[in-house]
Amino acid sequence: MLASVTALVLSCGSSTKTTTVQQETETPKDVNFYAKSITADELRTDLMIYASDEFEGRETGQPGQKKAIEFLKQRYVDLSIPAAKKDGEYFQEVPLEILNTPEVSLSINNTNFNLISDFVSILPSKTGQINTTEITYVGYGIETDLYSDYKDIDIAGKVVLFKAGEPKTADGTYLASATKEASKWSNFRQEFALKRDLAKEKGAKAILFYAPDSYQMAANRYGKSRGRMSLQANEESLFYFIINTNLAESIFPSISTESNPKTIKTAFNLDFKKVSDNFNSENVAAFIKGTEKPNEVIVVSAHLDHEGIKDGIVYNGADDDGSGTVALLEIAEAFKTAKNNGKGPKRSILFLHVTGEEKGLLGSSYYADYDPIIPLNETMVDLNIDMIGRTDPKRESTNRNYLYLIGSDKLSTELHTISETVNASCCNIELDYTFNDNNDPNRFYYRSDHYNFAKNNIPVIFYFNGTHDDYHKPTDTPDKIQYDLLENRTRLVFYTAWELANRDNKIIVDKALK
Repeated sequence: MLASVTALVLSCGSSTKTTTVQQETETPKDVNFYAKSITADELRTDLMIYASDEFEGRETGQPGQKKAIEFLKQRYVDLSIPAAKKDGEYFQEVPLEILNTPEVSLSINNTNFNLISDFVSILPSKTGQINTTEITYVGYGIETDLYSDYKDIDIAGKVVLFKAGEPKTADGTYLASATKEASKWSNFRQEFALKRDLAKEKGAKAILFYAPDSYQMAANRYGKSRGRMSLQANEESLFYFIINTNLAESIFPSISTESNPKTIKTAFNLDFKKVSDNFNSENVAAFIKGTEKPNEVIVVSAHLDHEGIKDGIVYNGADDDGSGTVALLEIAEAFKTAKNNGKGPKRSILFLHVTGEEKGLLGSSYYADYDPIIPLNETMVDLNIDMIGRTDPKRESTNRNYLYLIGSDKLSTELHTISETVNASCCNIELDYTFNDNNDPNRFYYRSDHYNFAKNNIPVIFYFNGTHDDYHKPTDTPDKIQYDLLENRTRLVFYTAWELANRDNKIIVDKALK
């Protein structure tokens, strides 16, 4: 049966028009039927509330953020979508702290060194002391299938020293990868965490990271008491310091030229007192159980927080990330309607709203690193939505029906292919991979919540419209959202999630991080 319907057609310019087209009428058996339940009007209705002054900018831990999570919970209750946690709670408490300058005494061979001028504390370490007579130097602190600085060295309970970068031969071949291209072990944003996590996994008690080219940046960011927010330190926390050349060479004078691991006889005395204020924030998580493969889970995520109130002005965060938040609600409603009609997804869907993204991806870090509601080995993919309601000014003179995709090919070639195929069949959005480039100076791949899944070898897609003049400003308001674009982009995420949830085979991770 054919029906005459009015459909939105996105032009290649800066305007939209409507046209009458002939197409088959969808039934409740069709994915299109549920995709069309995602509408600009419903997205606008939710966003006008969520990004209103009433929510006070949704700053992490503040009253506006508490209003936001109650709003999200009530929407899921109204939709009869159950909580993801086994205790029936929609909220996952995330323990946070406001860090102030710690009180630290550090001496090497009876010479005192000073916080900020010689070393910077990076992690939210717990109060404690270390007194030892040796430090284990592990060169670059790298371990891959081709190269290891940890061969025949046990660092459990030890103070560990390593330096930035990675080794290479005289002809420029990097030993860790056997290629002439620098790897993740040389990228400061990545090596900072990769080398830390590796040393922690091997049982290190404290880490001294010699990164001379990045020391001043670290000192500016972490050295001063500016009320930095962080996850609360726990019993598994370790001391992690970035150190300058003065301190590094006092331990090992040849550190810049020698890389062979060794034990260095050194008197190391540390007395560390954390100074902080503790509080809790919350992630919000709802769940639709799969009909055939419930232990294979698709995560669809967005961050619920924003910048709060500054100088008495509300930062509404309509695009960042009100747009992703309401998109997630609409996607959840479409899946629930399908389930009510006997078309529930074969795999389970976790709808995850995370807190503290603006403070350093804290909510997603807590979820992935400390307390995953769904075991990570049961998590197939994360589709992360962060800003999909506006247009990048750089693209206004070309095709406004676009979307930046980041990460789709980083871990799974198959995921990227599925994403492209789904878009071609449903939405015809121009998928722009500008920010997916490994050398992108913006480093967006590392700056939203999907990264805490990706670093655990869970394939991801990050959906993003790019920044604009209102980014992180009080002028990011819901009246500036382009709701036709928001509708089409939200439908793309839904179609992609639908395909991933209902296809026969689990996607293959063929580019797992080593």
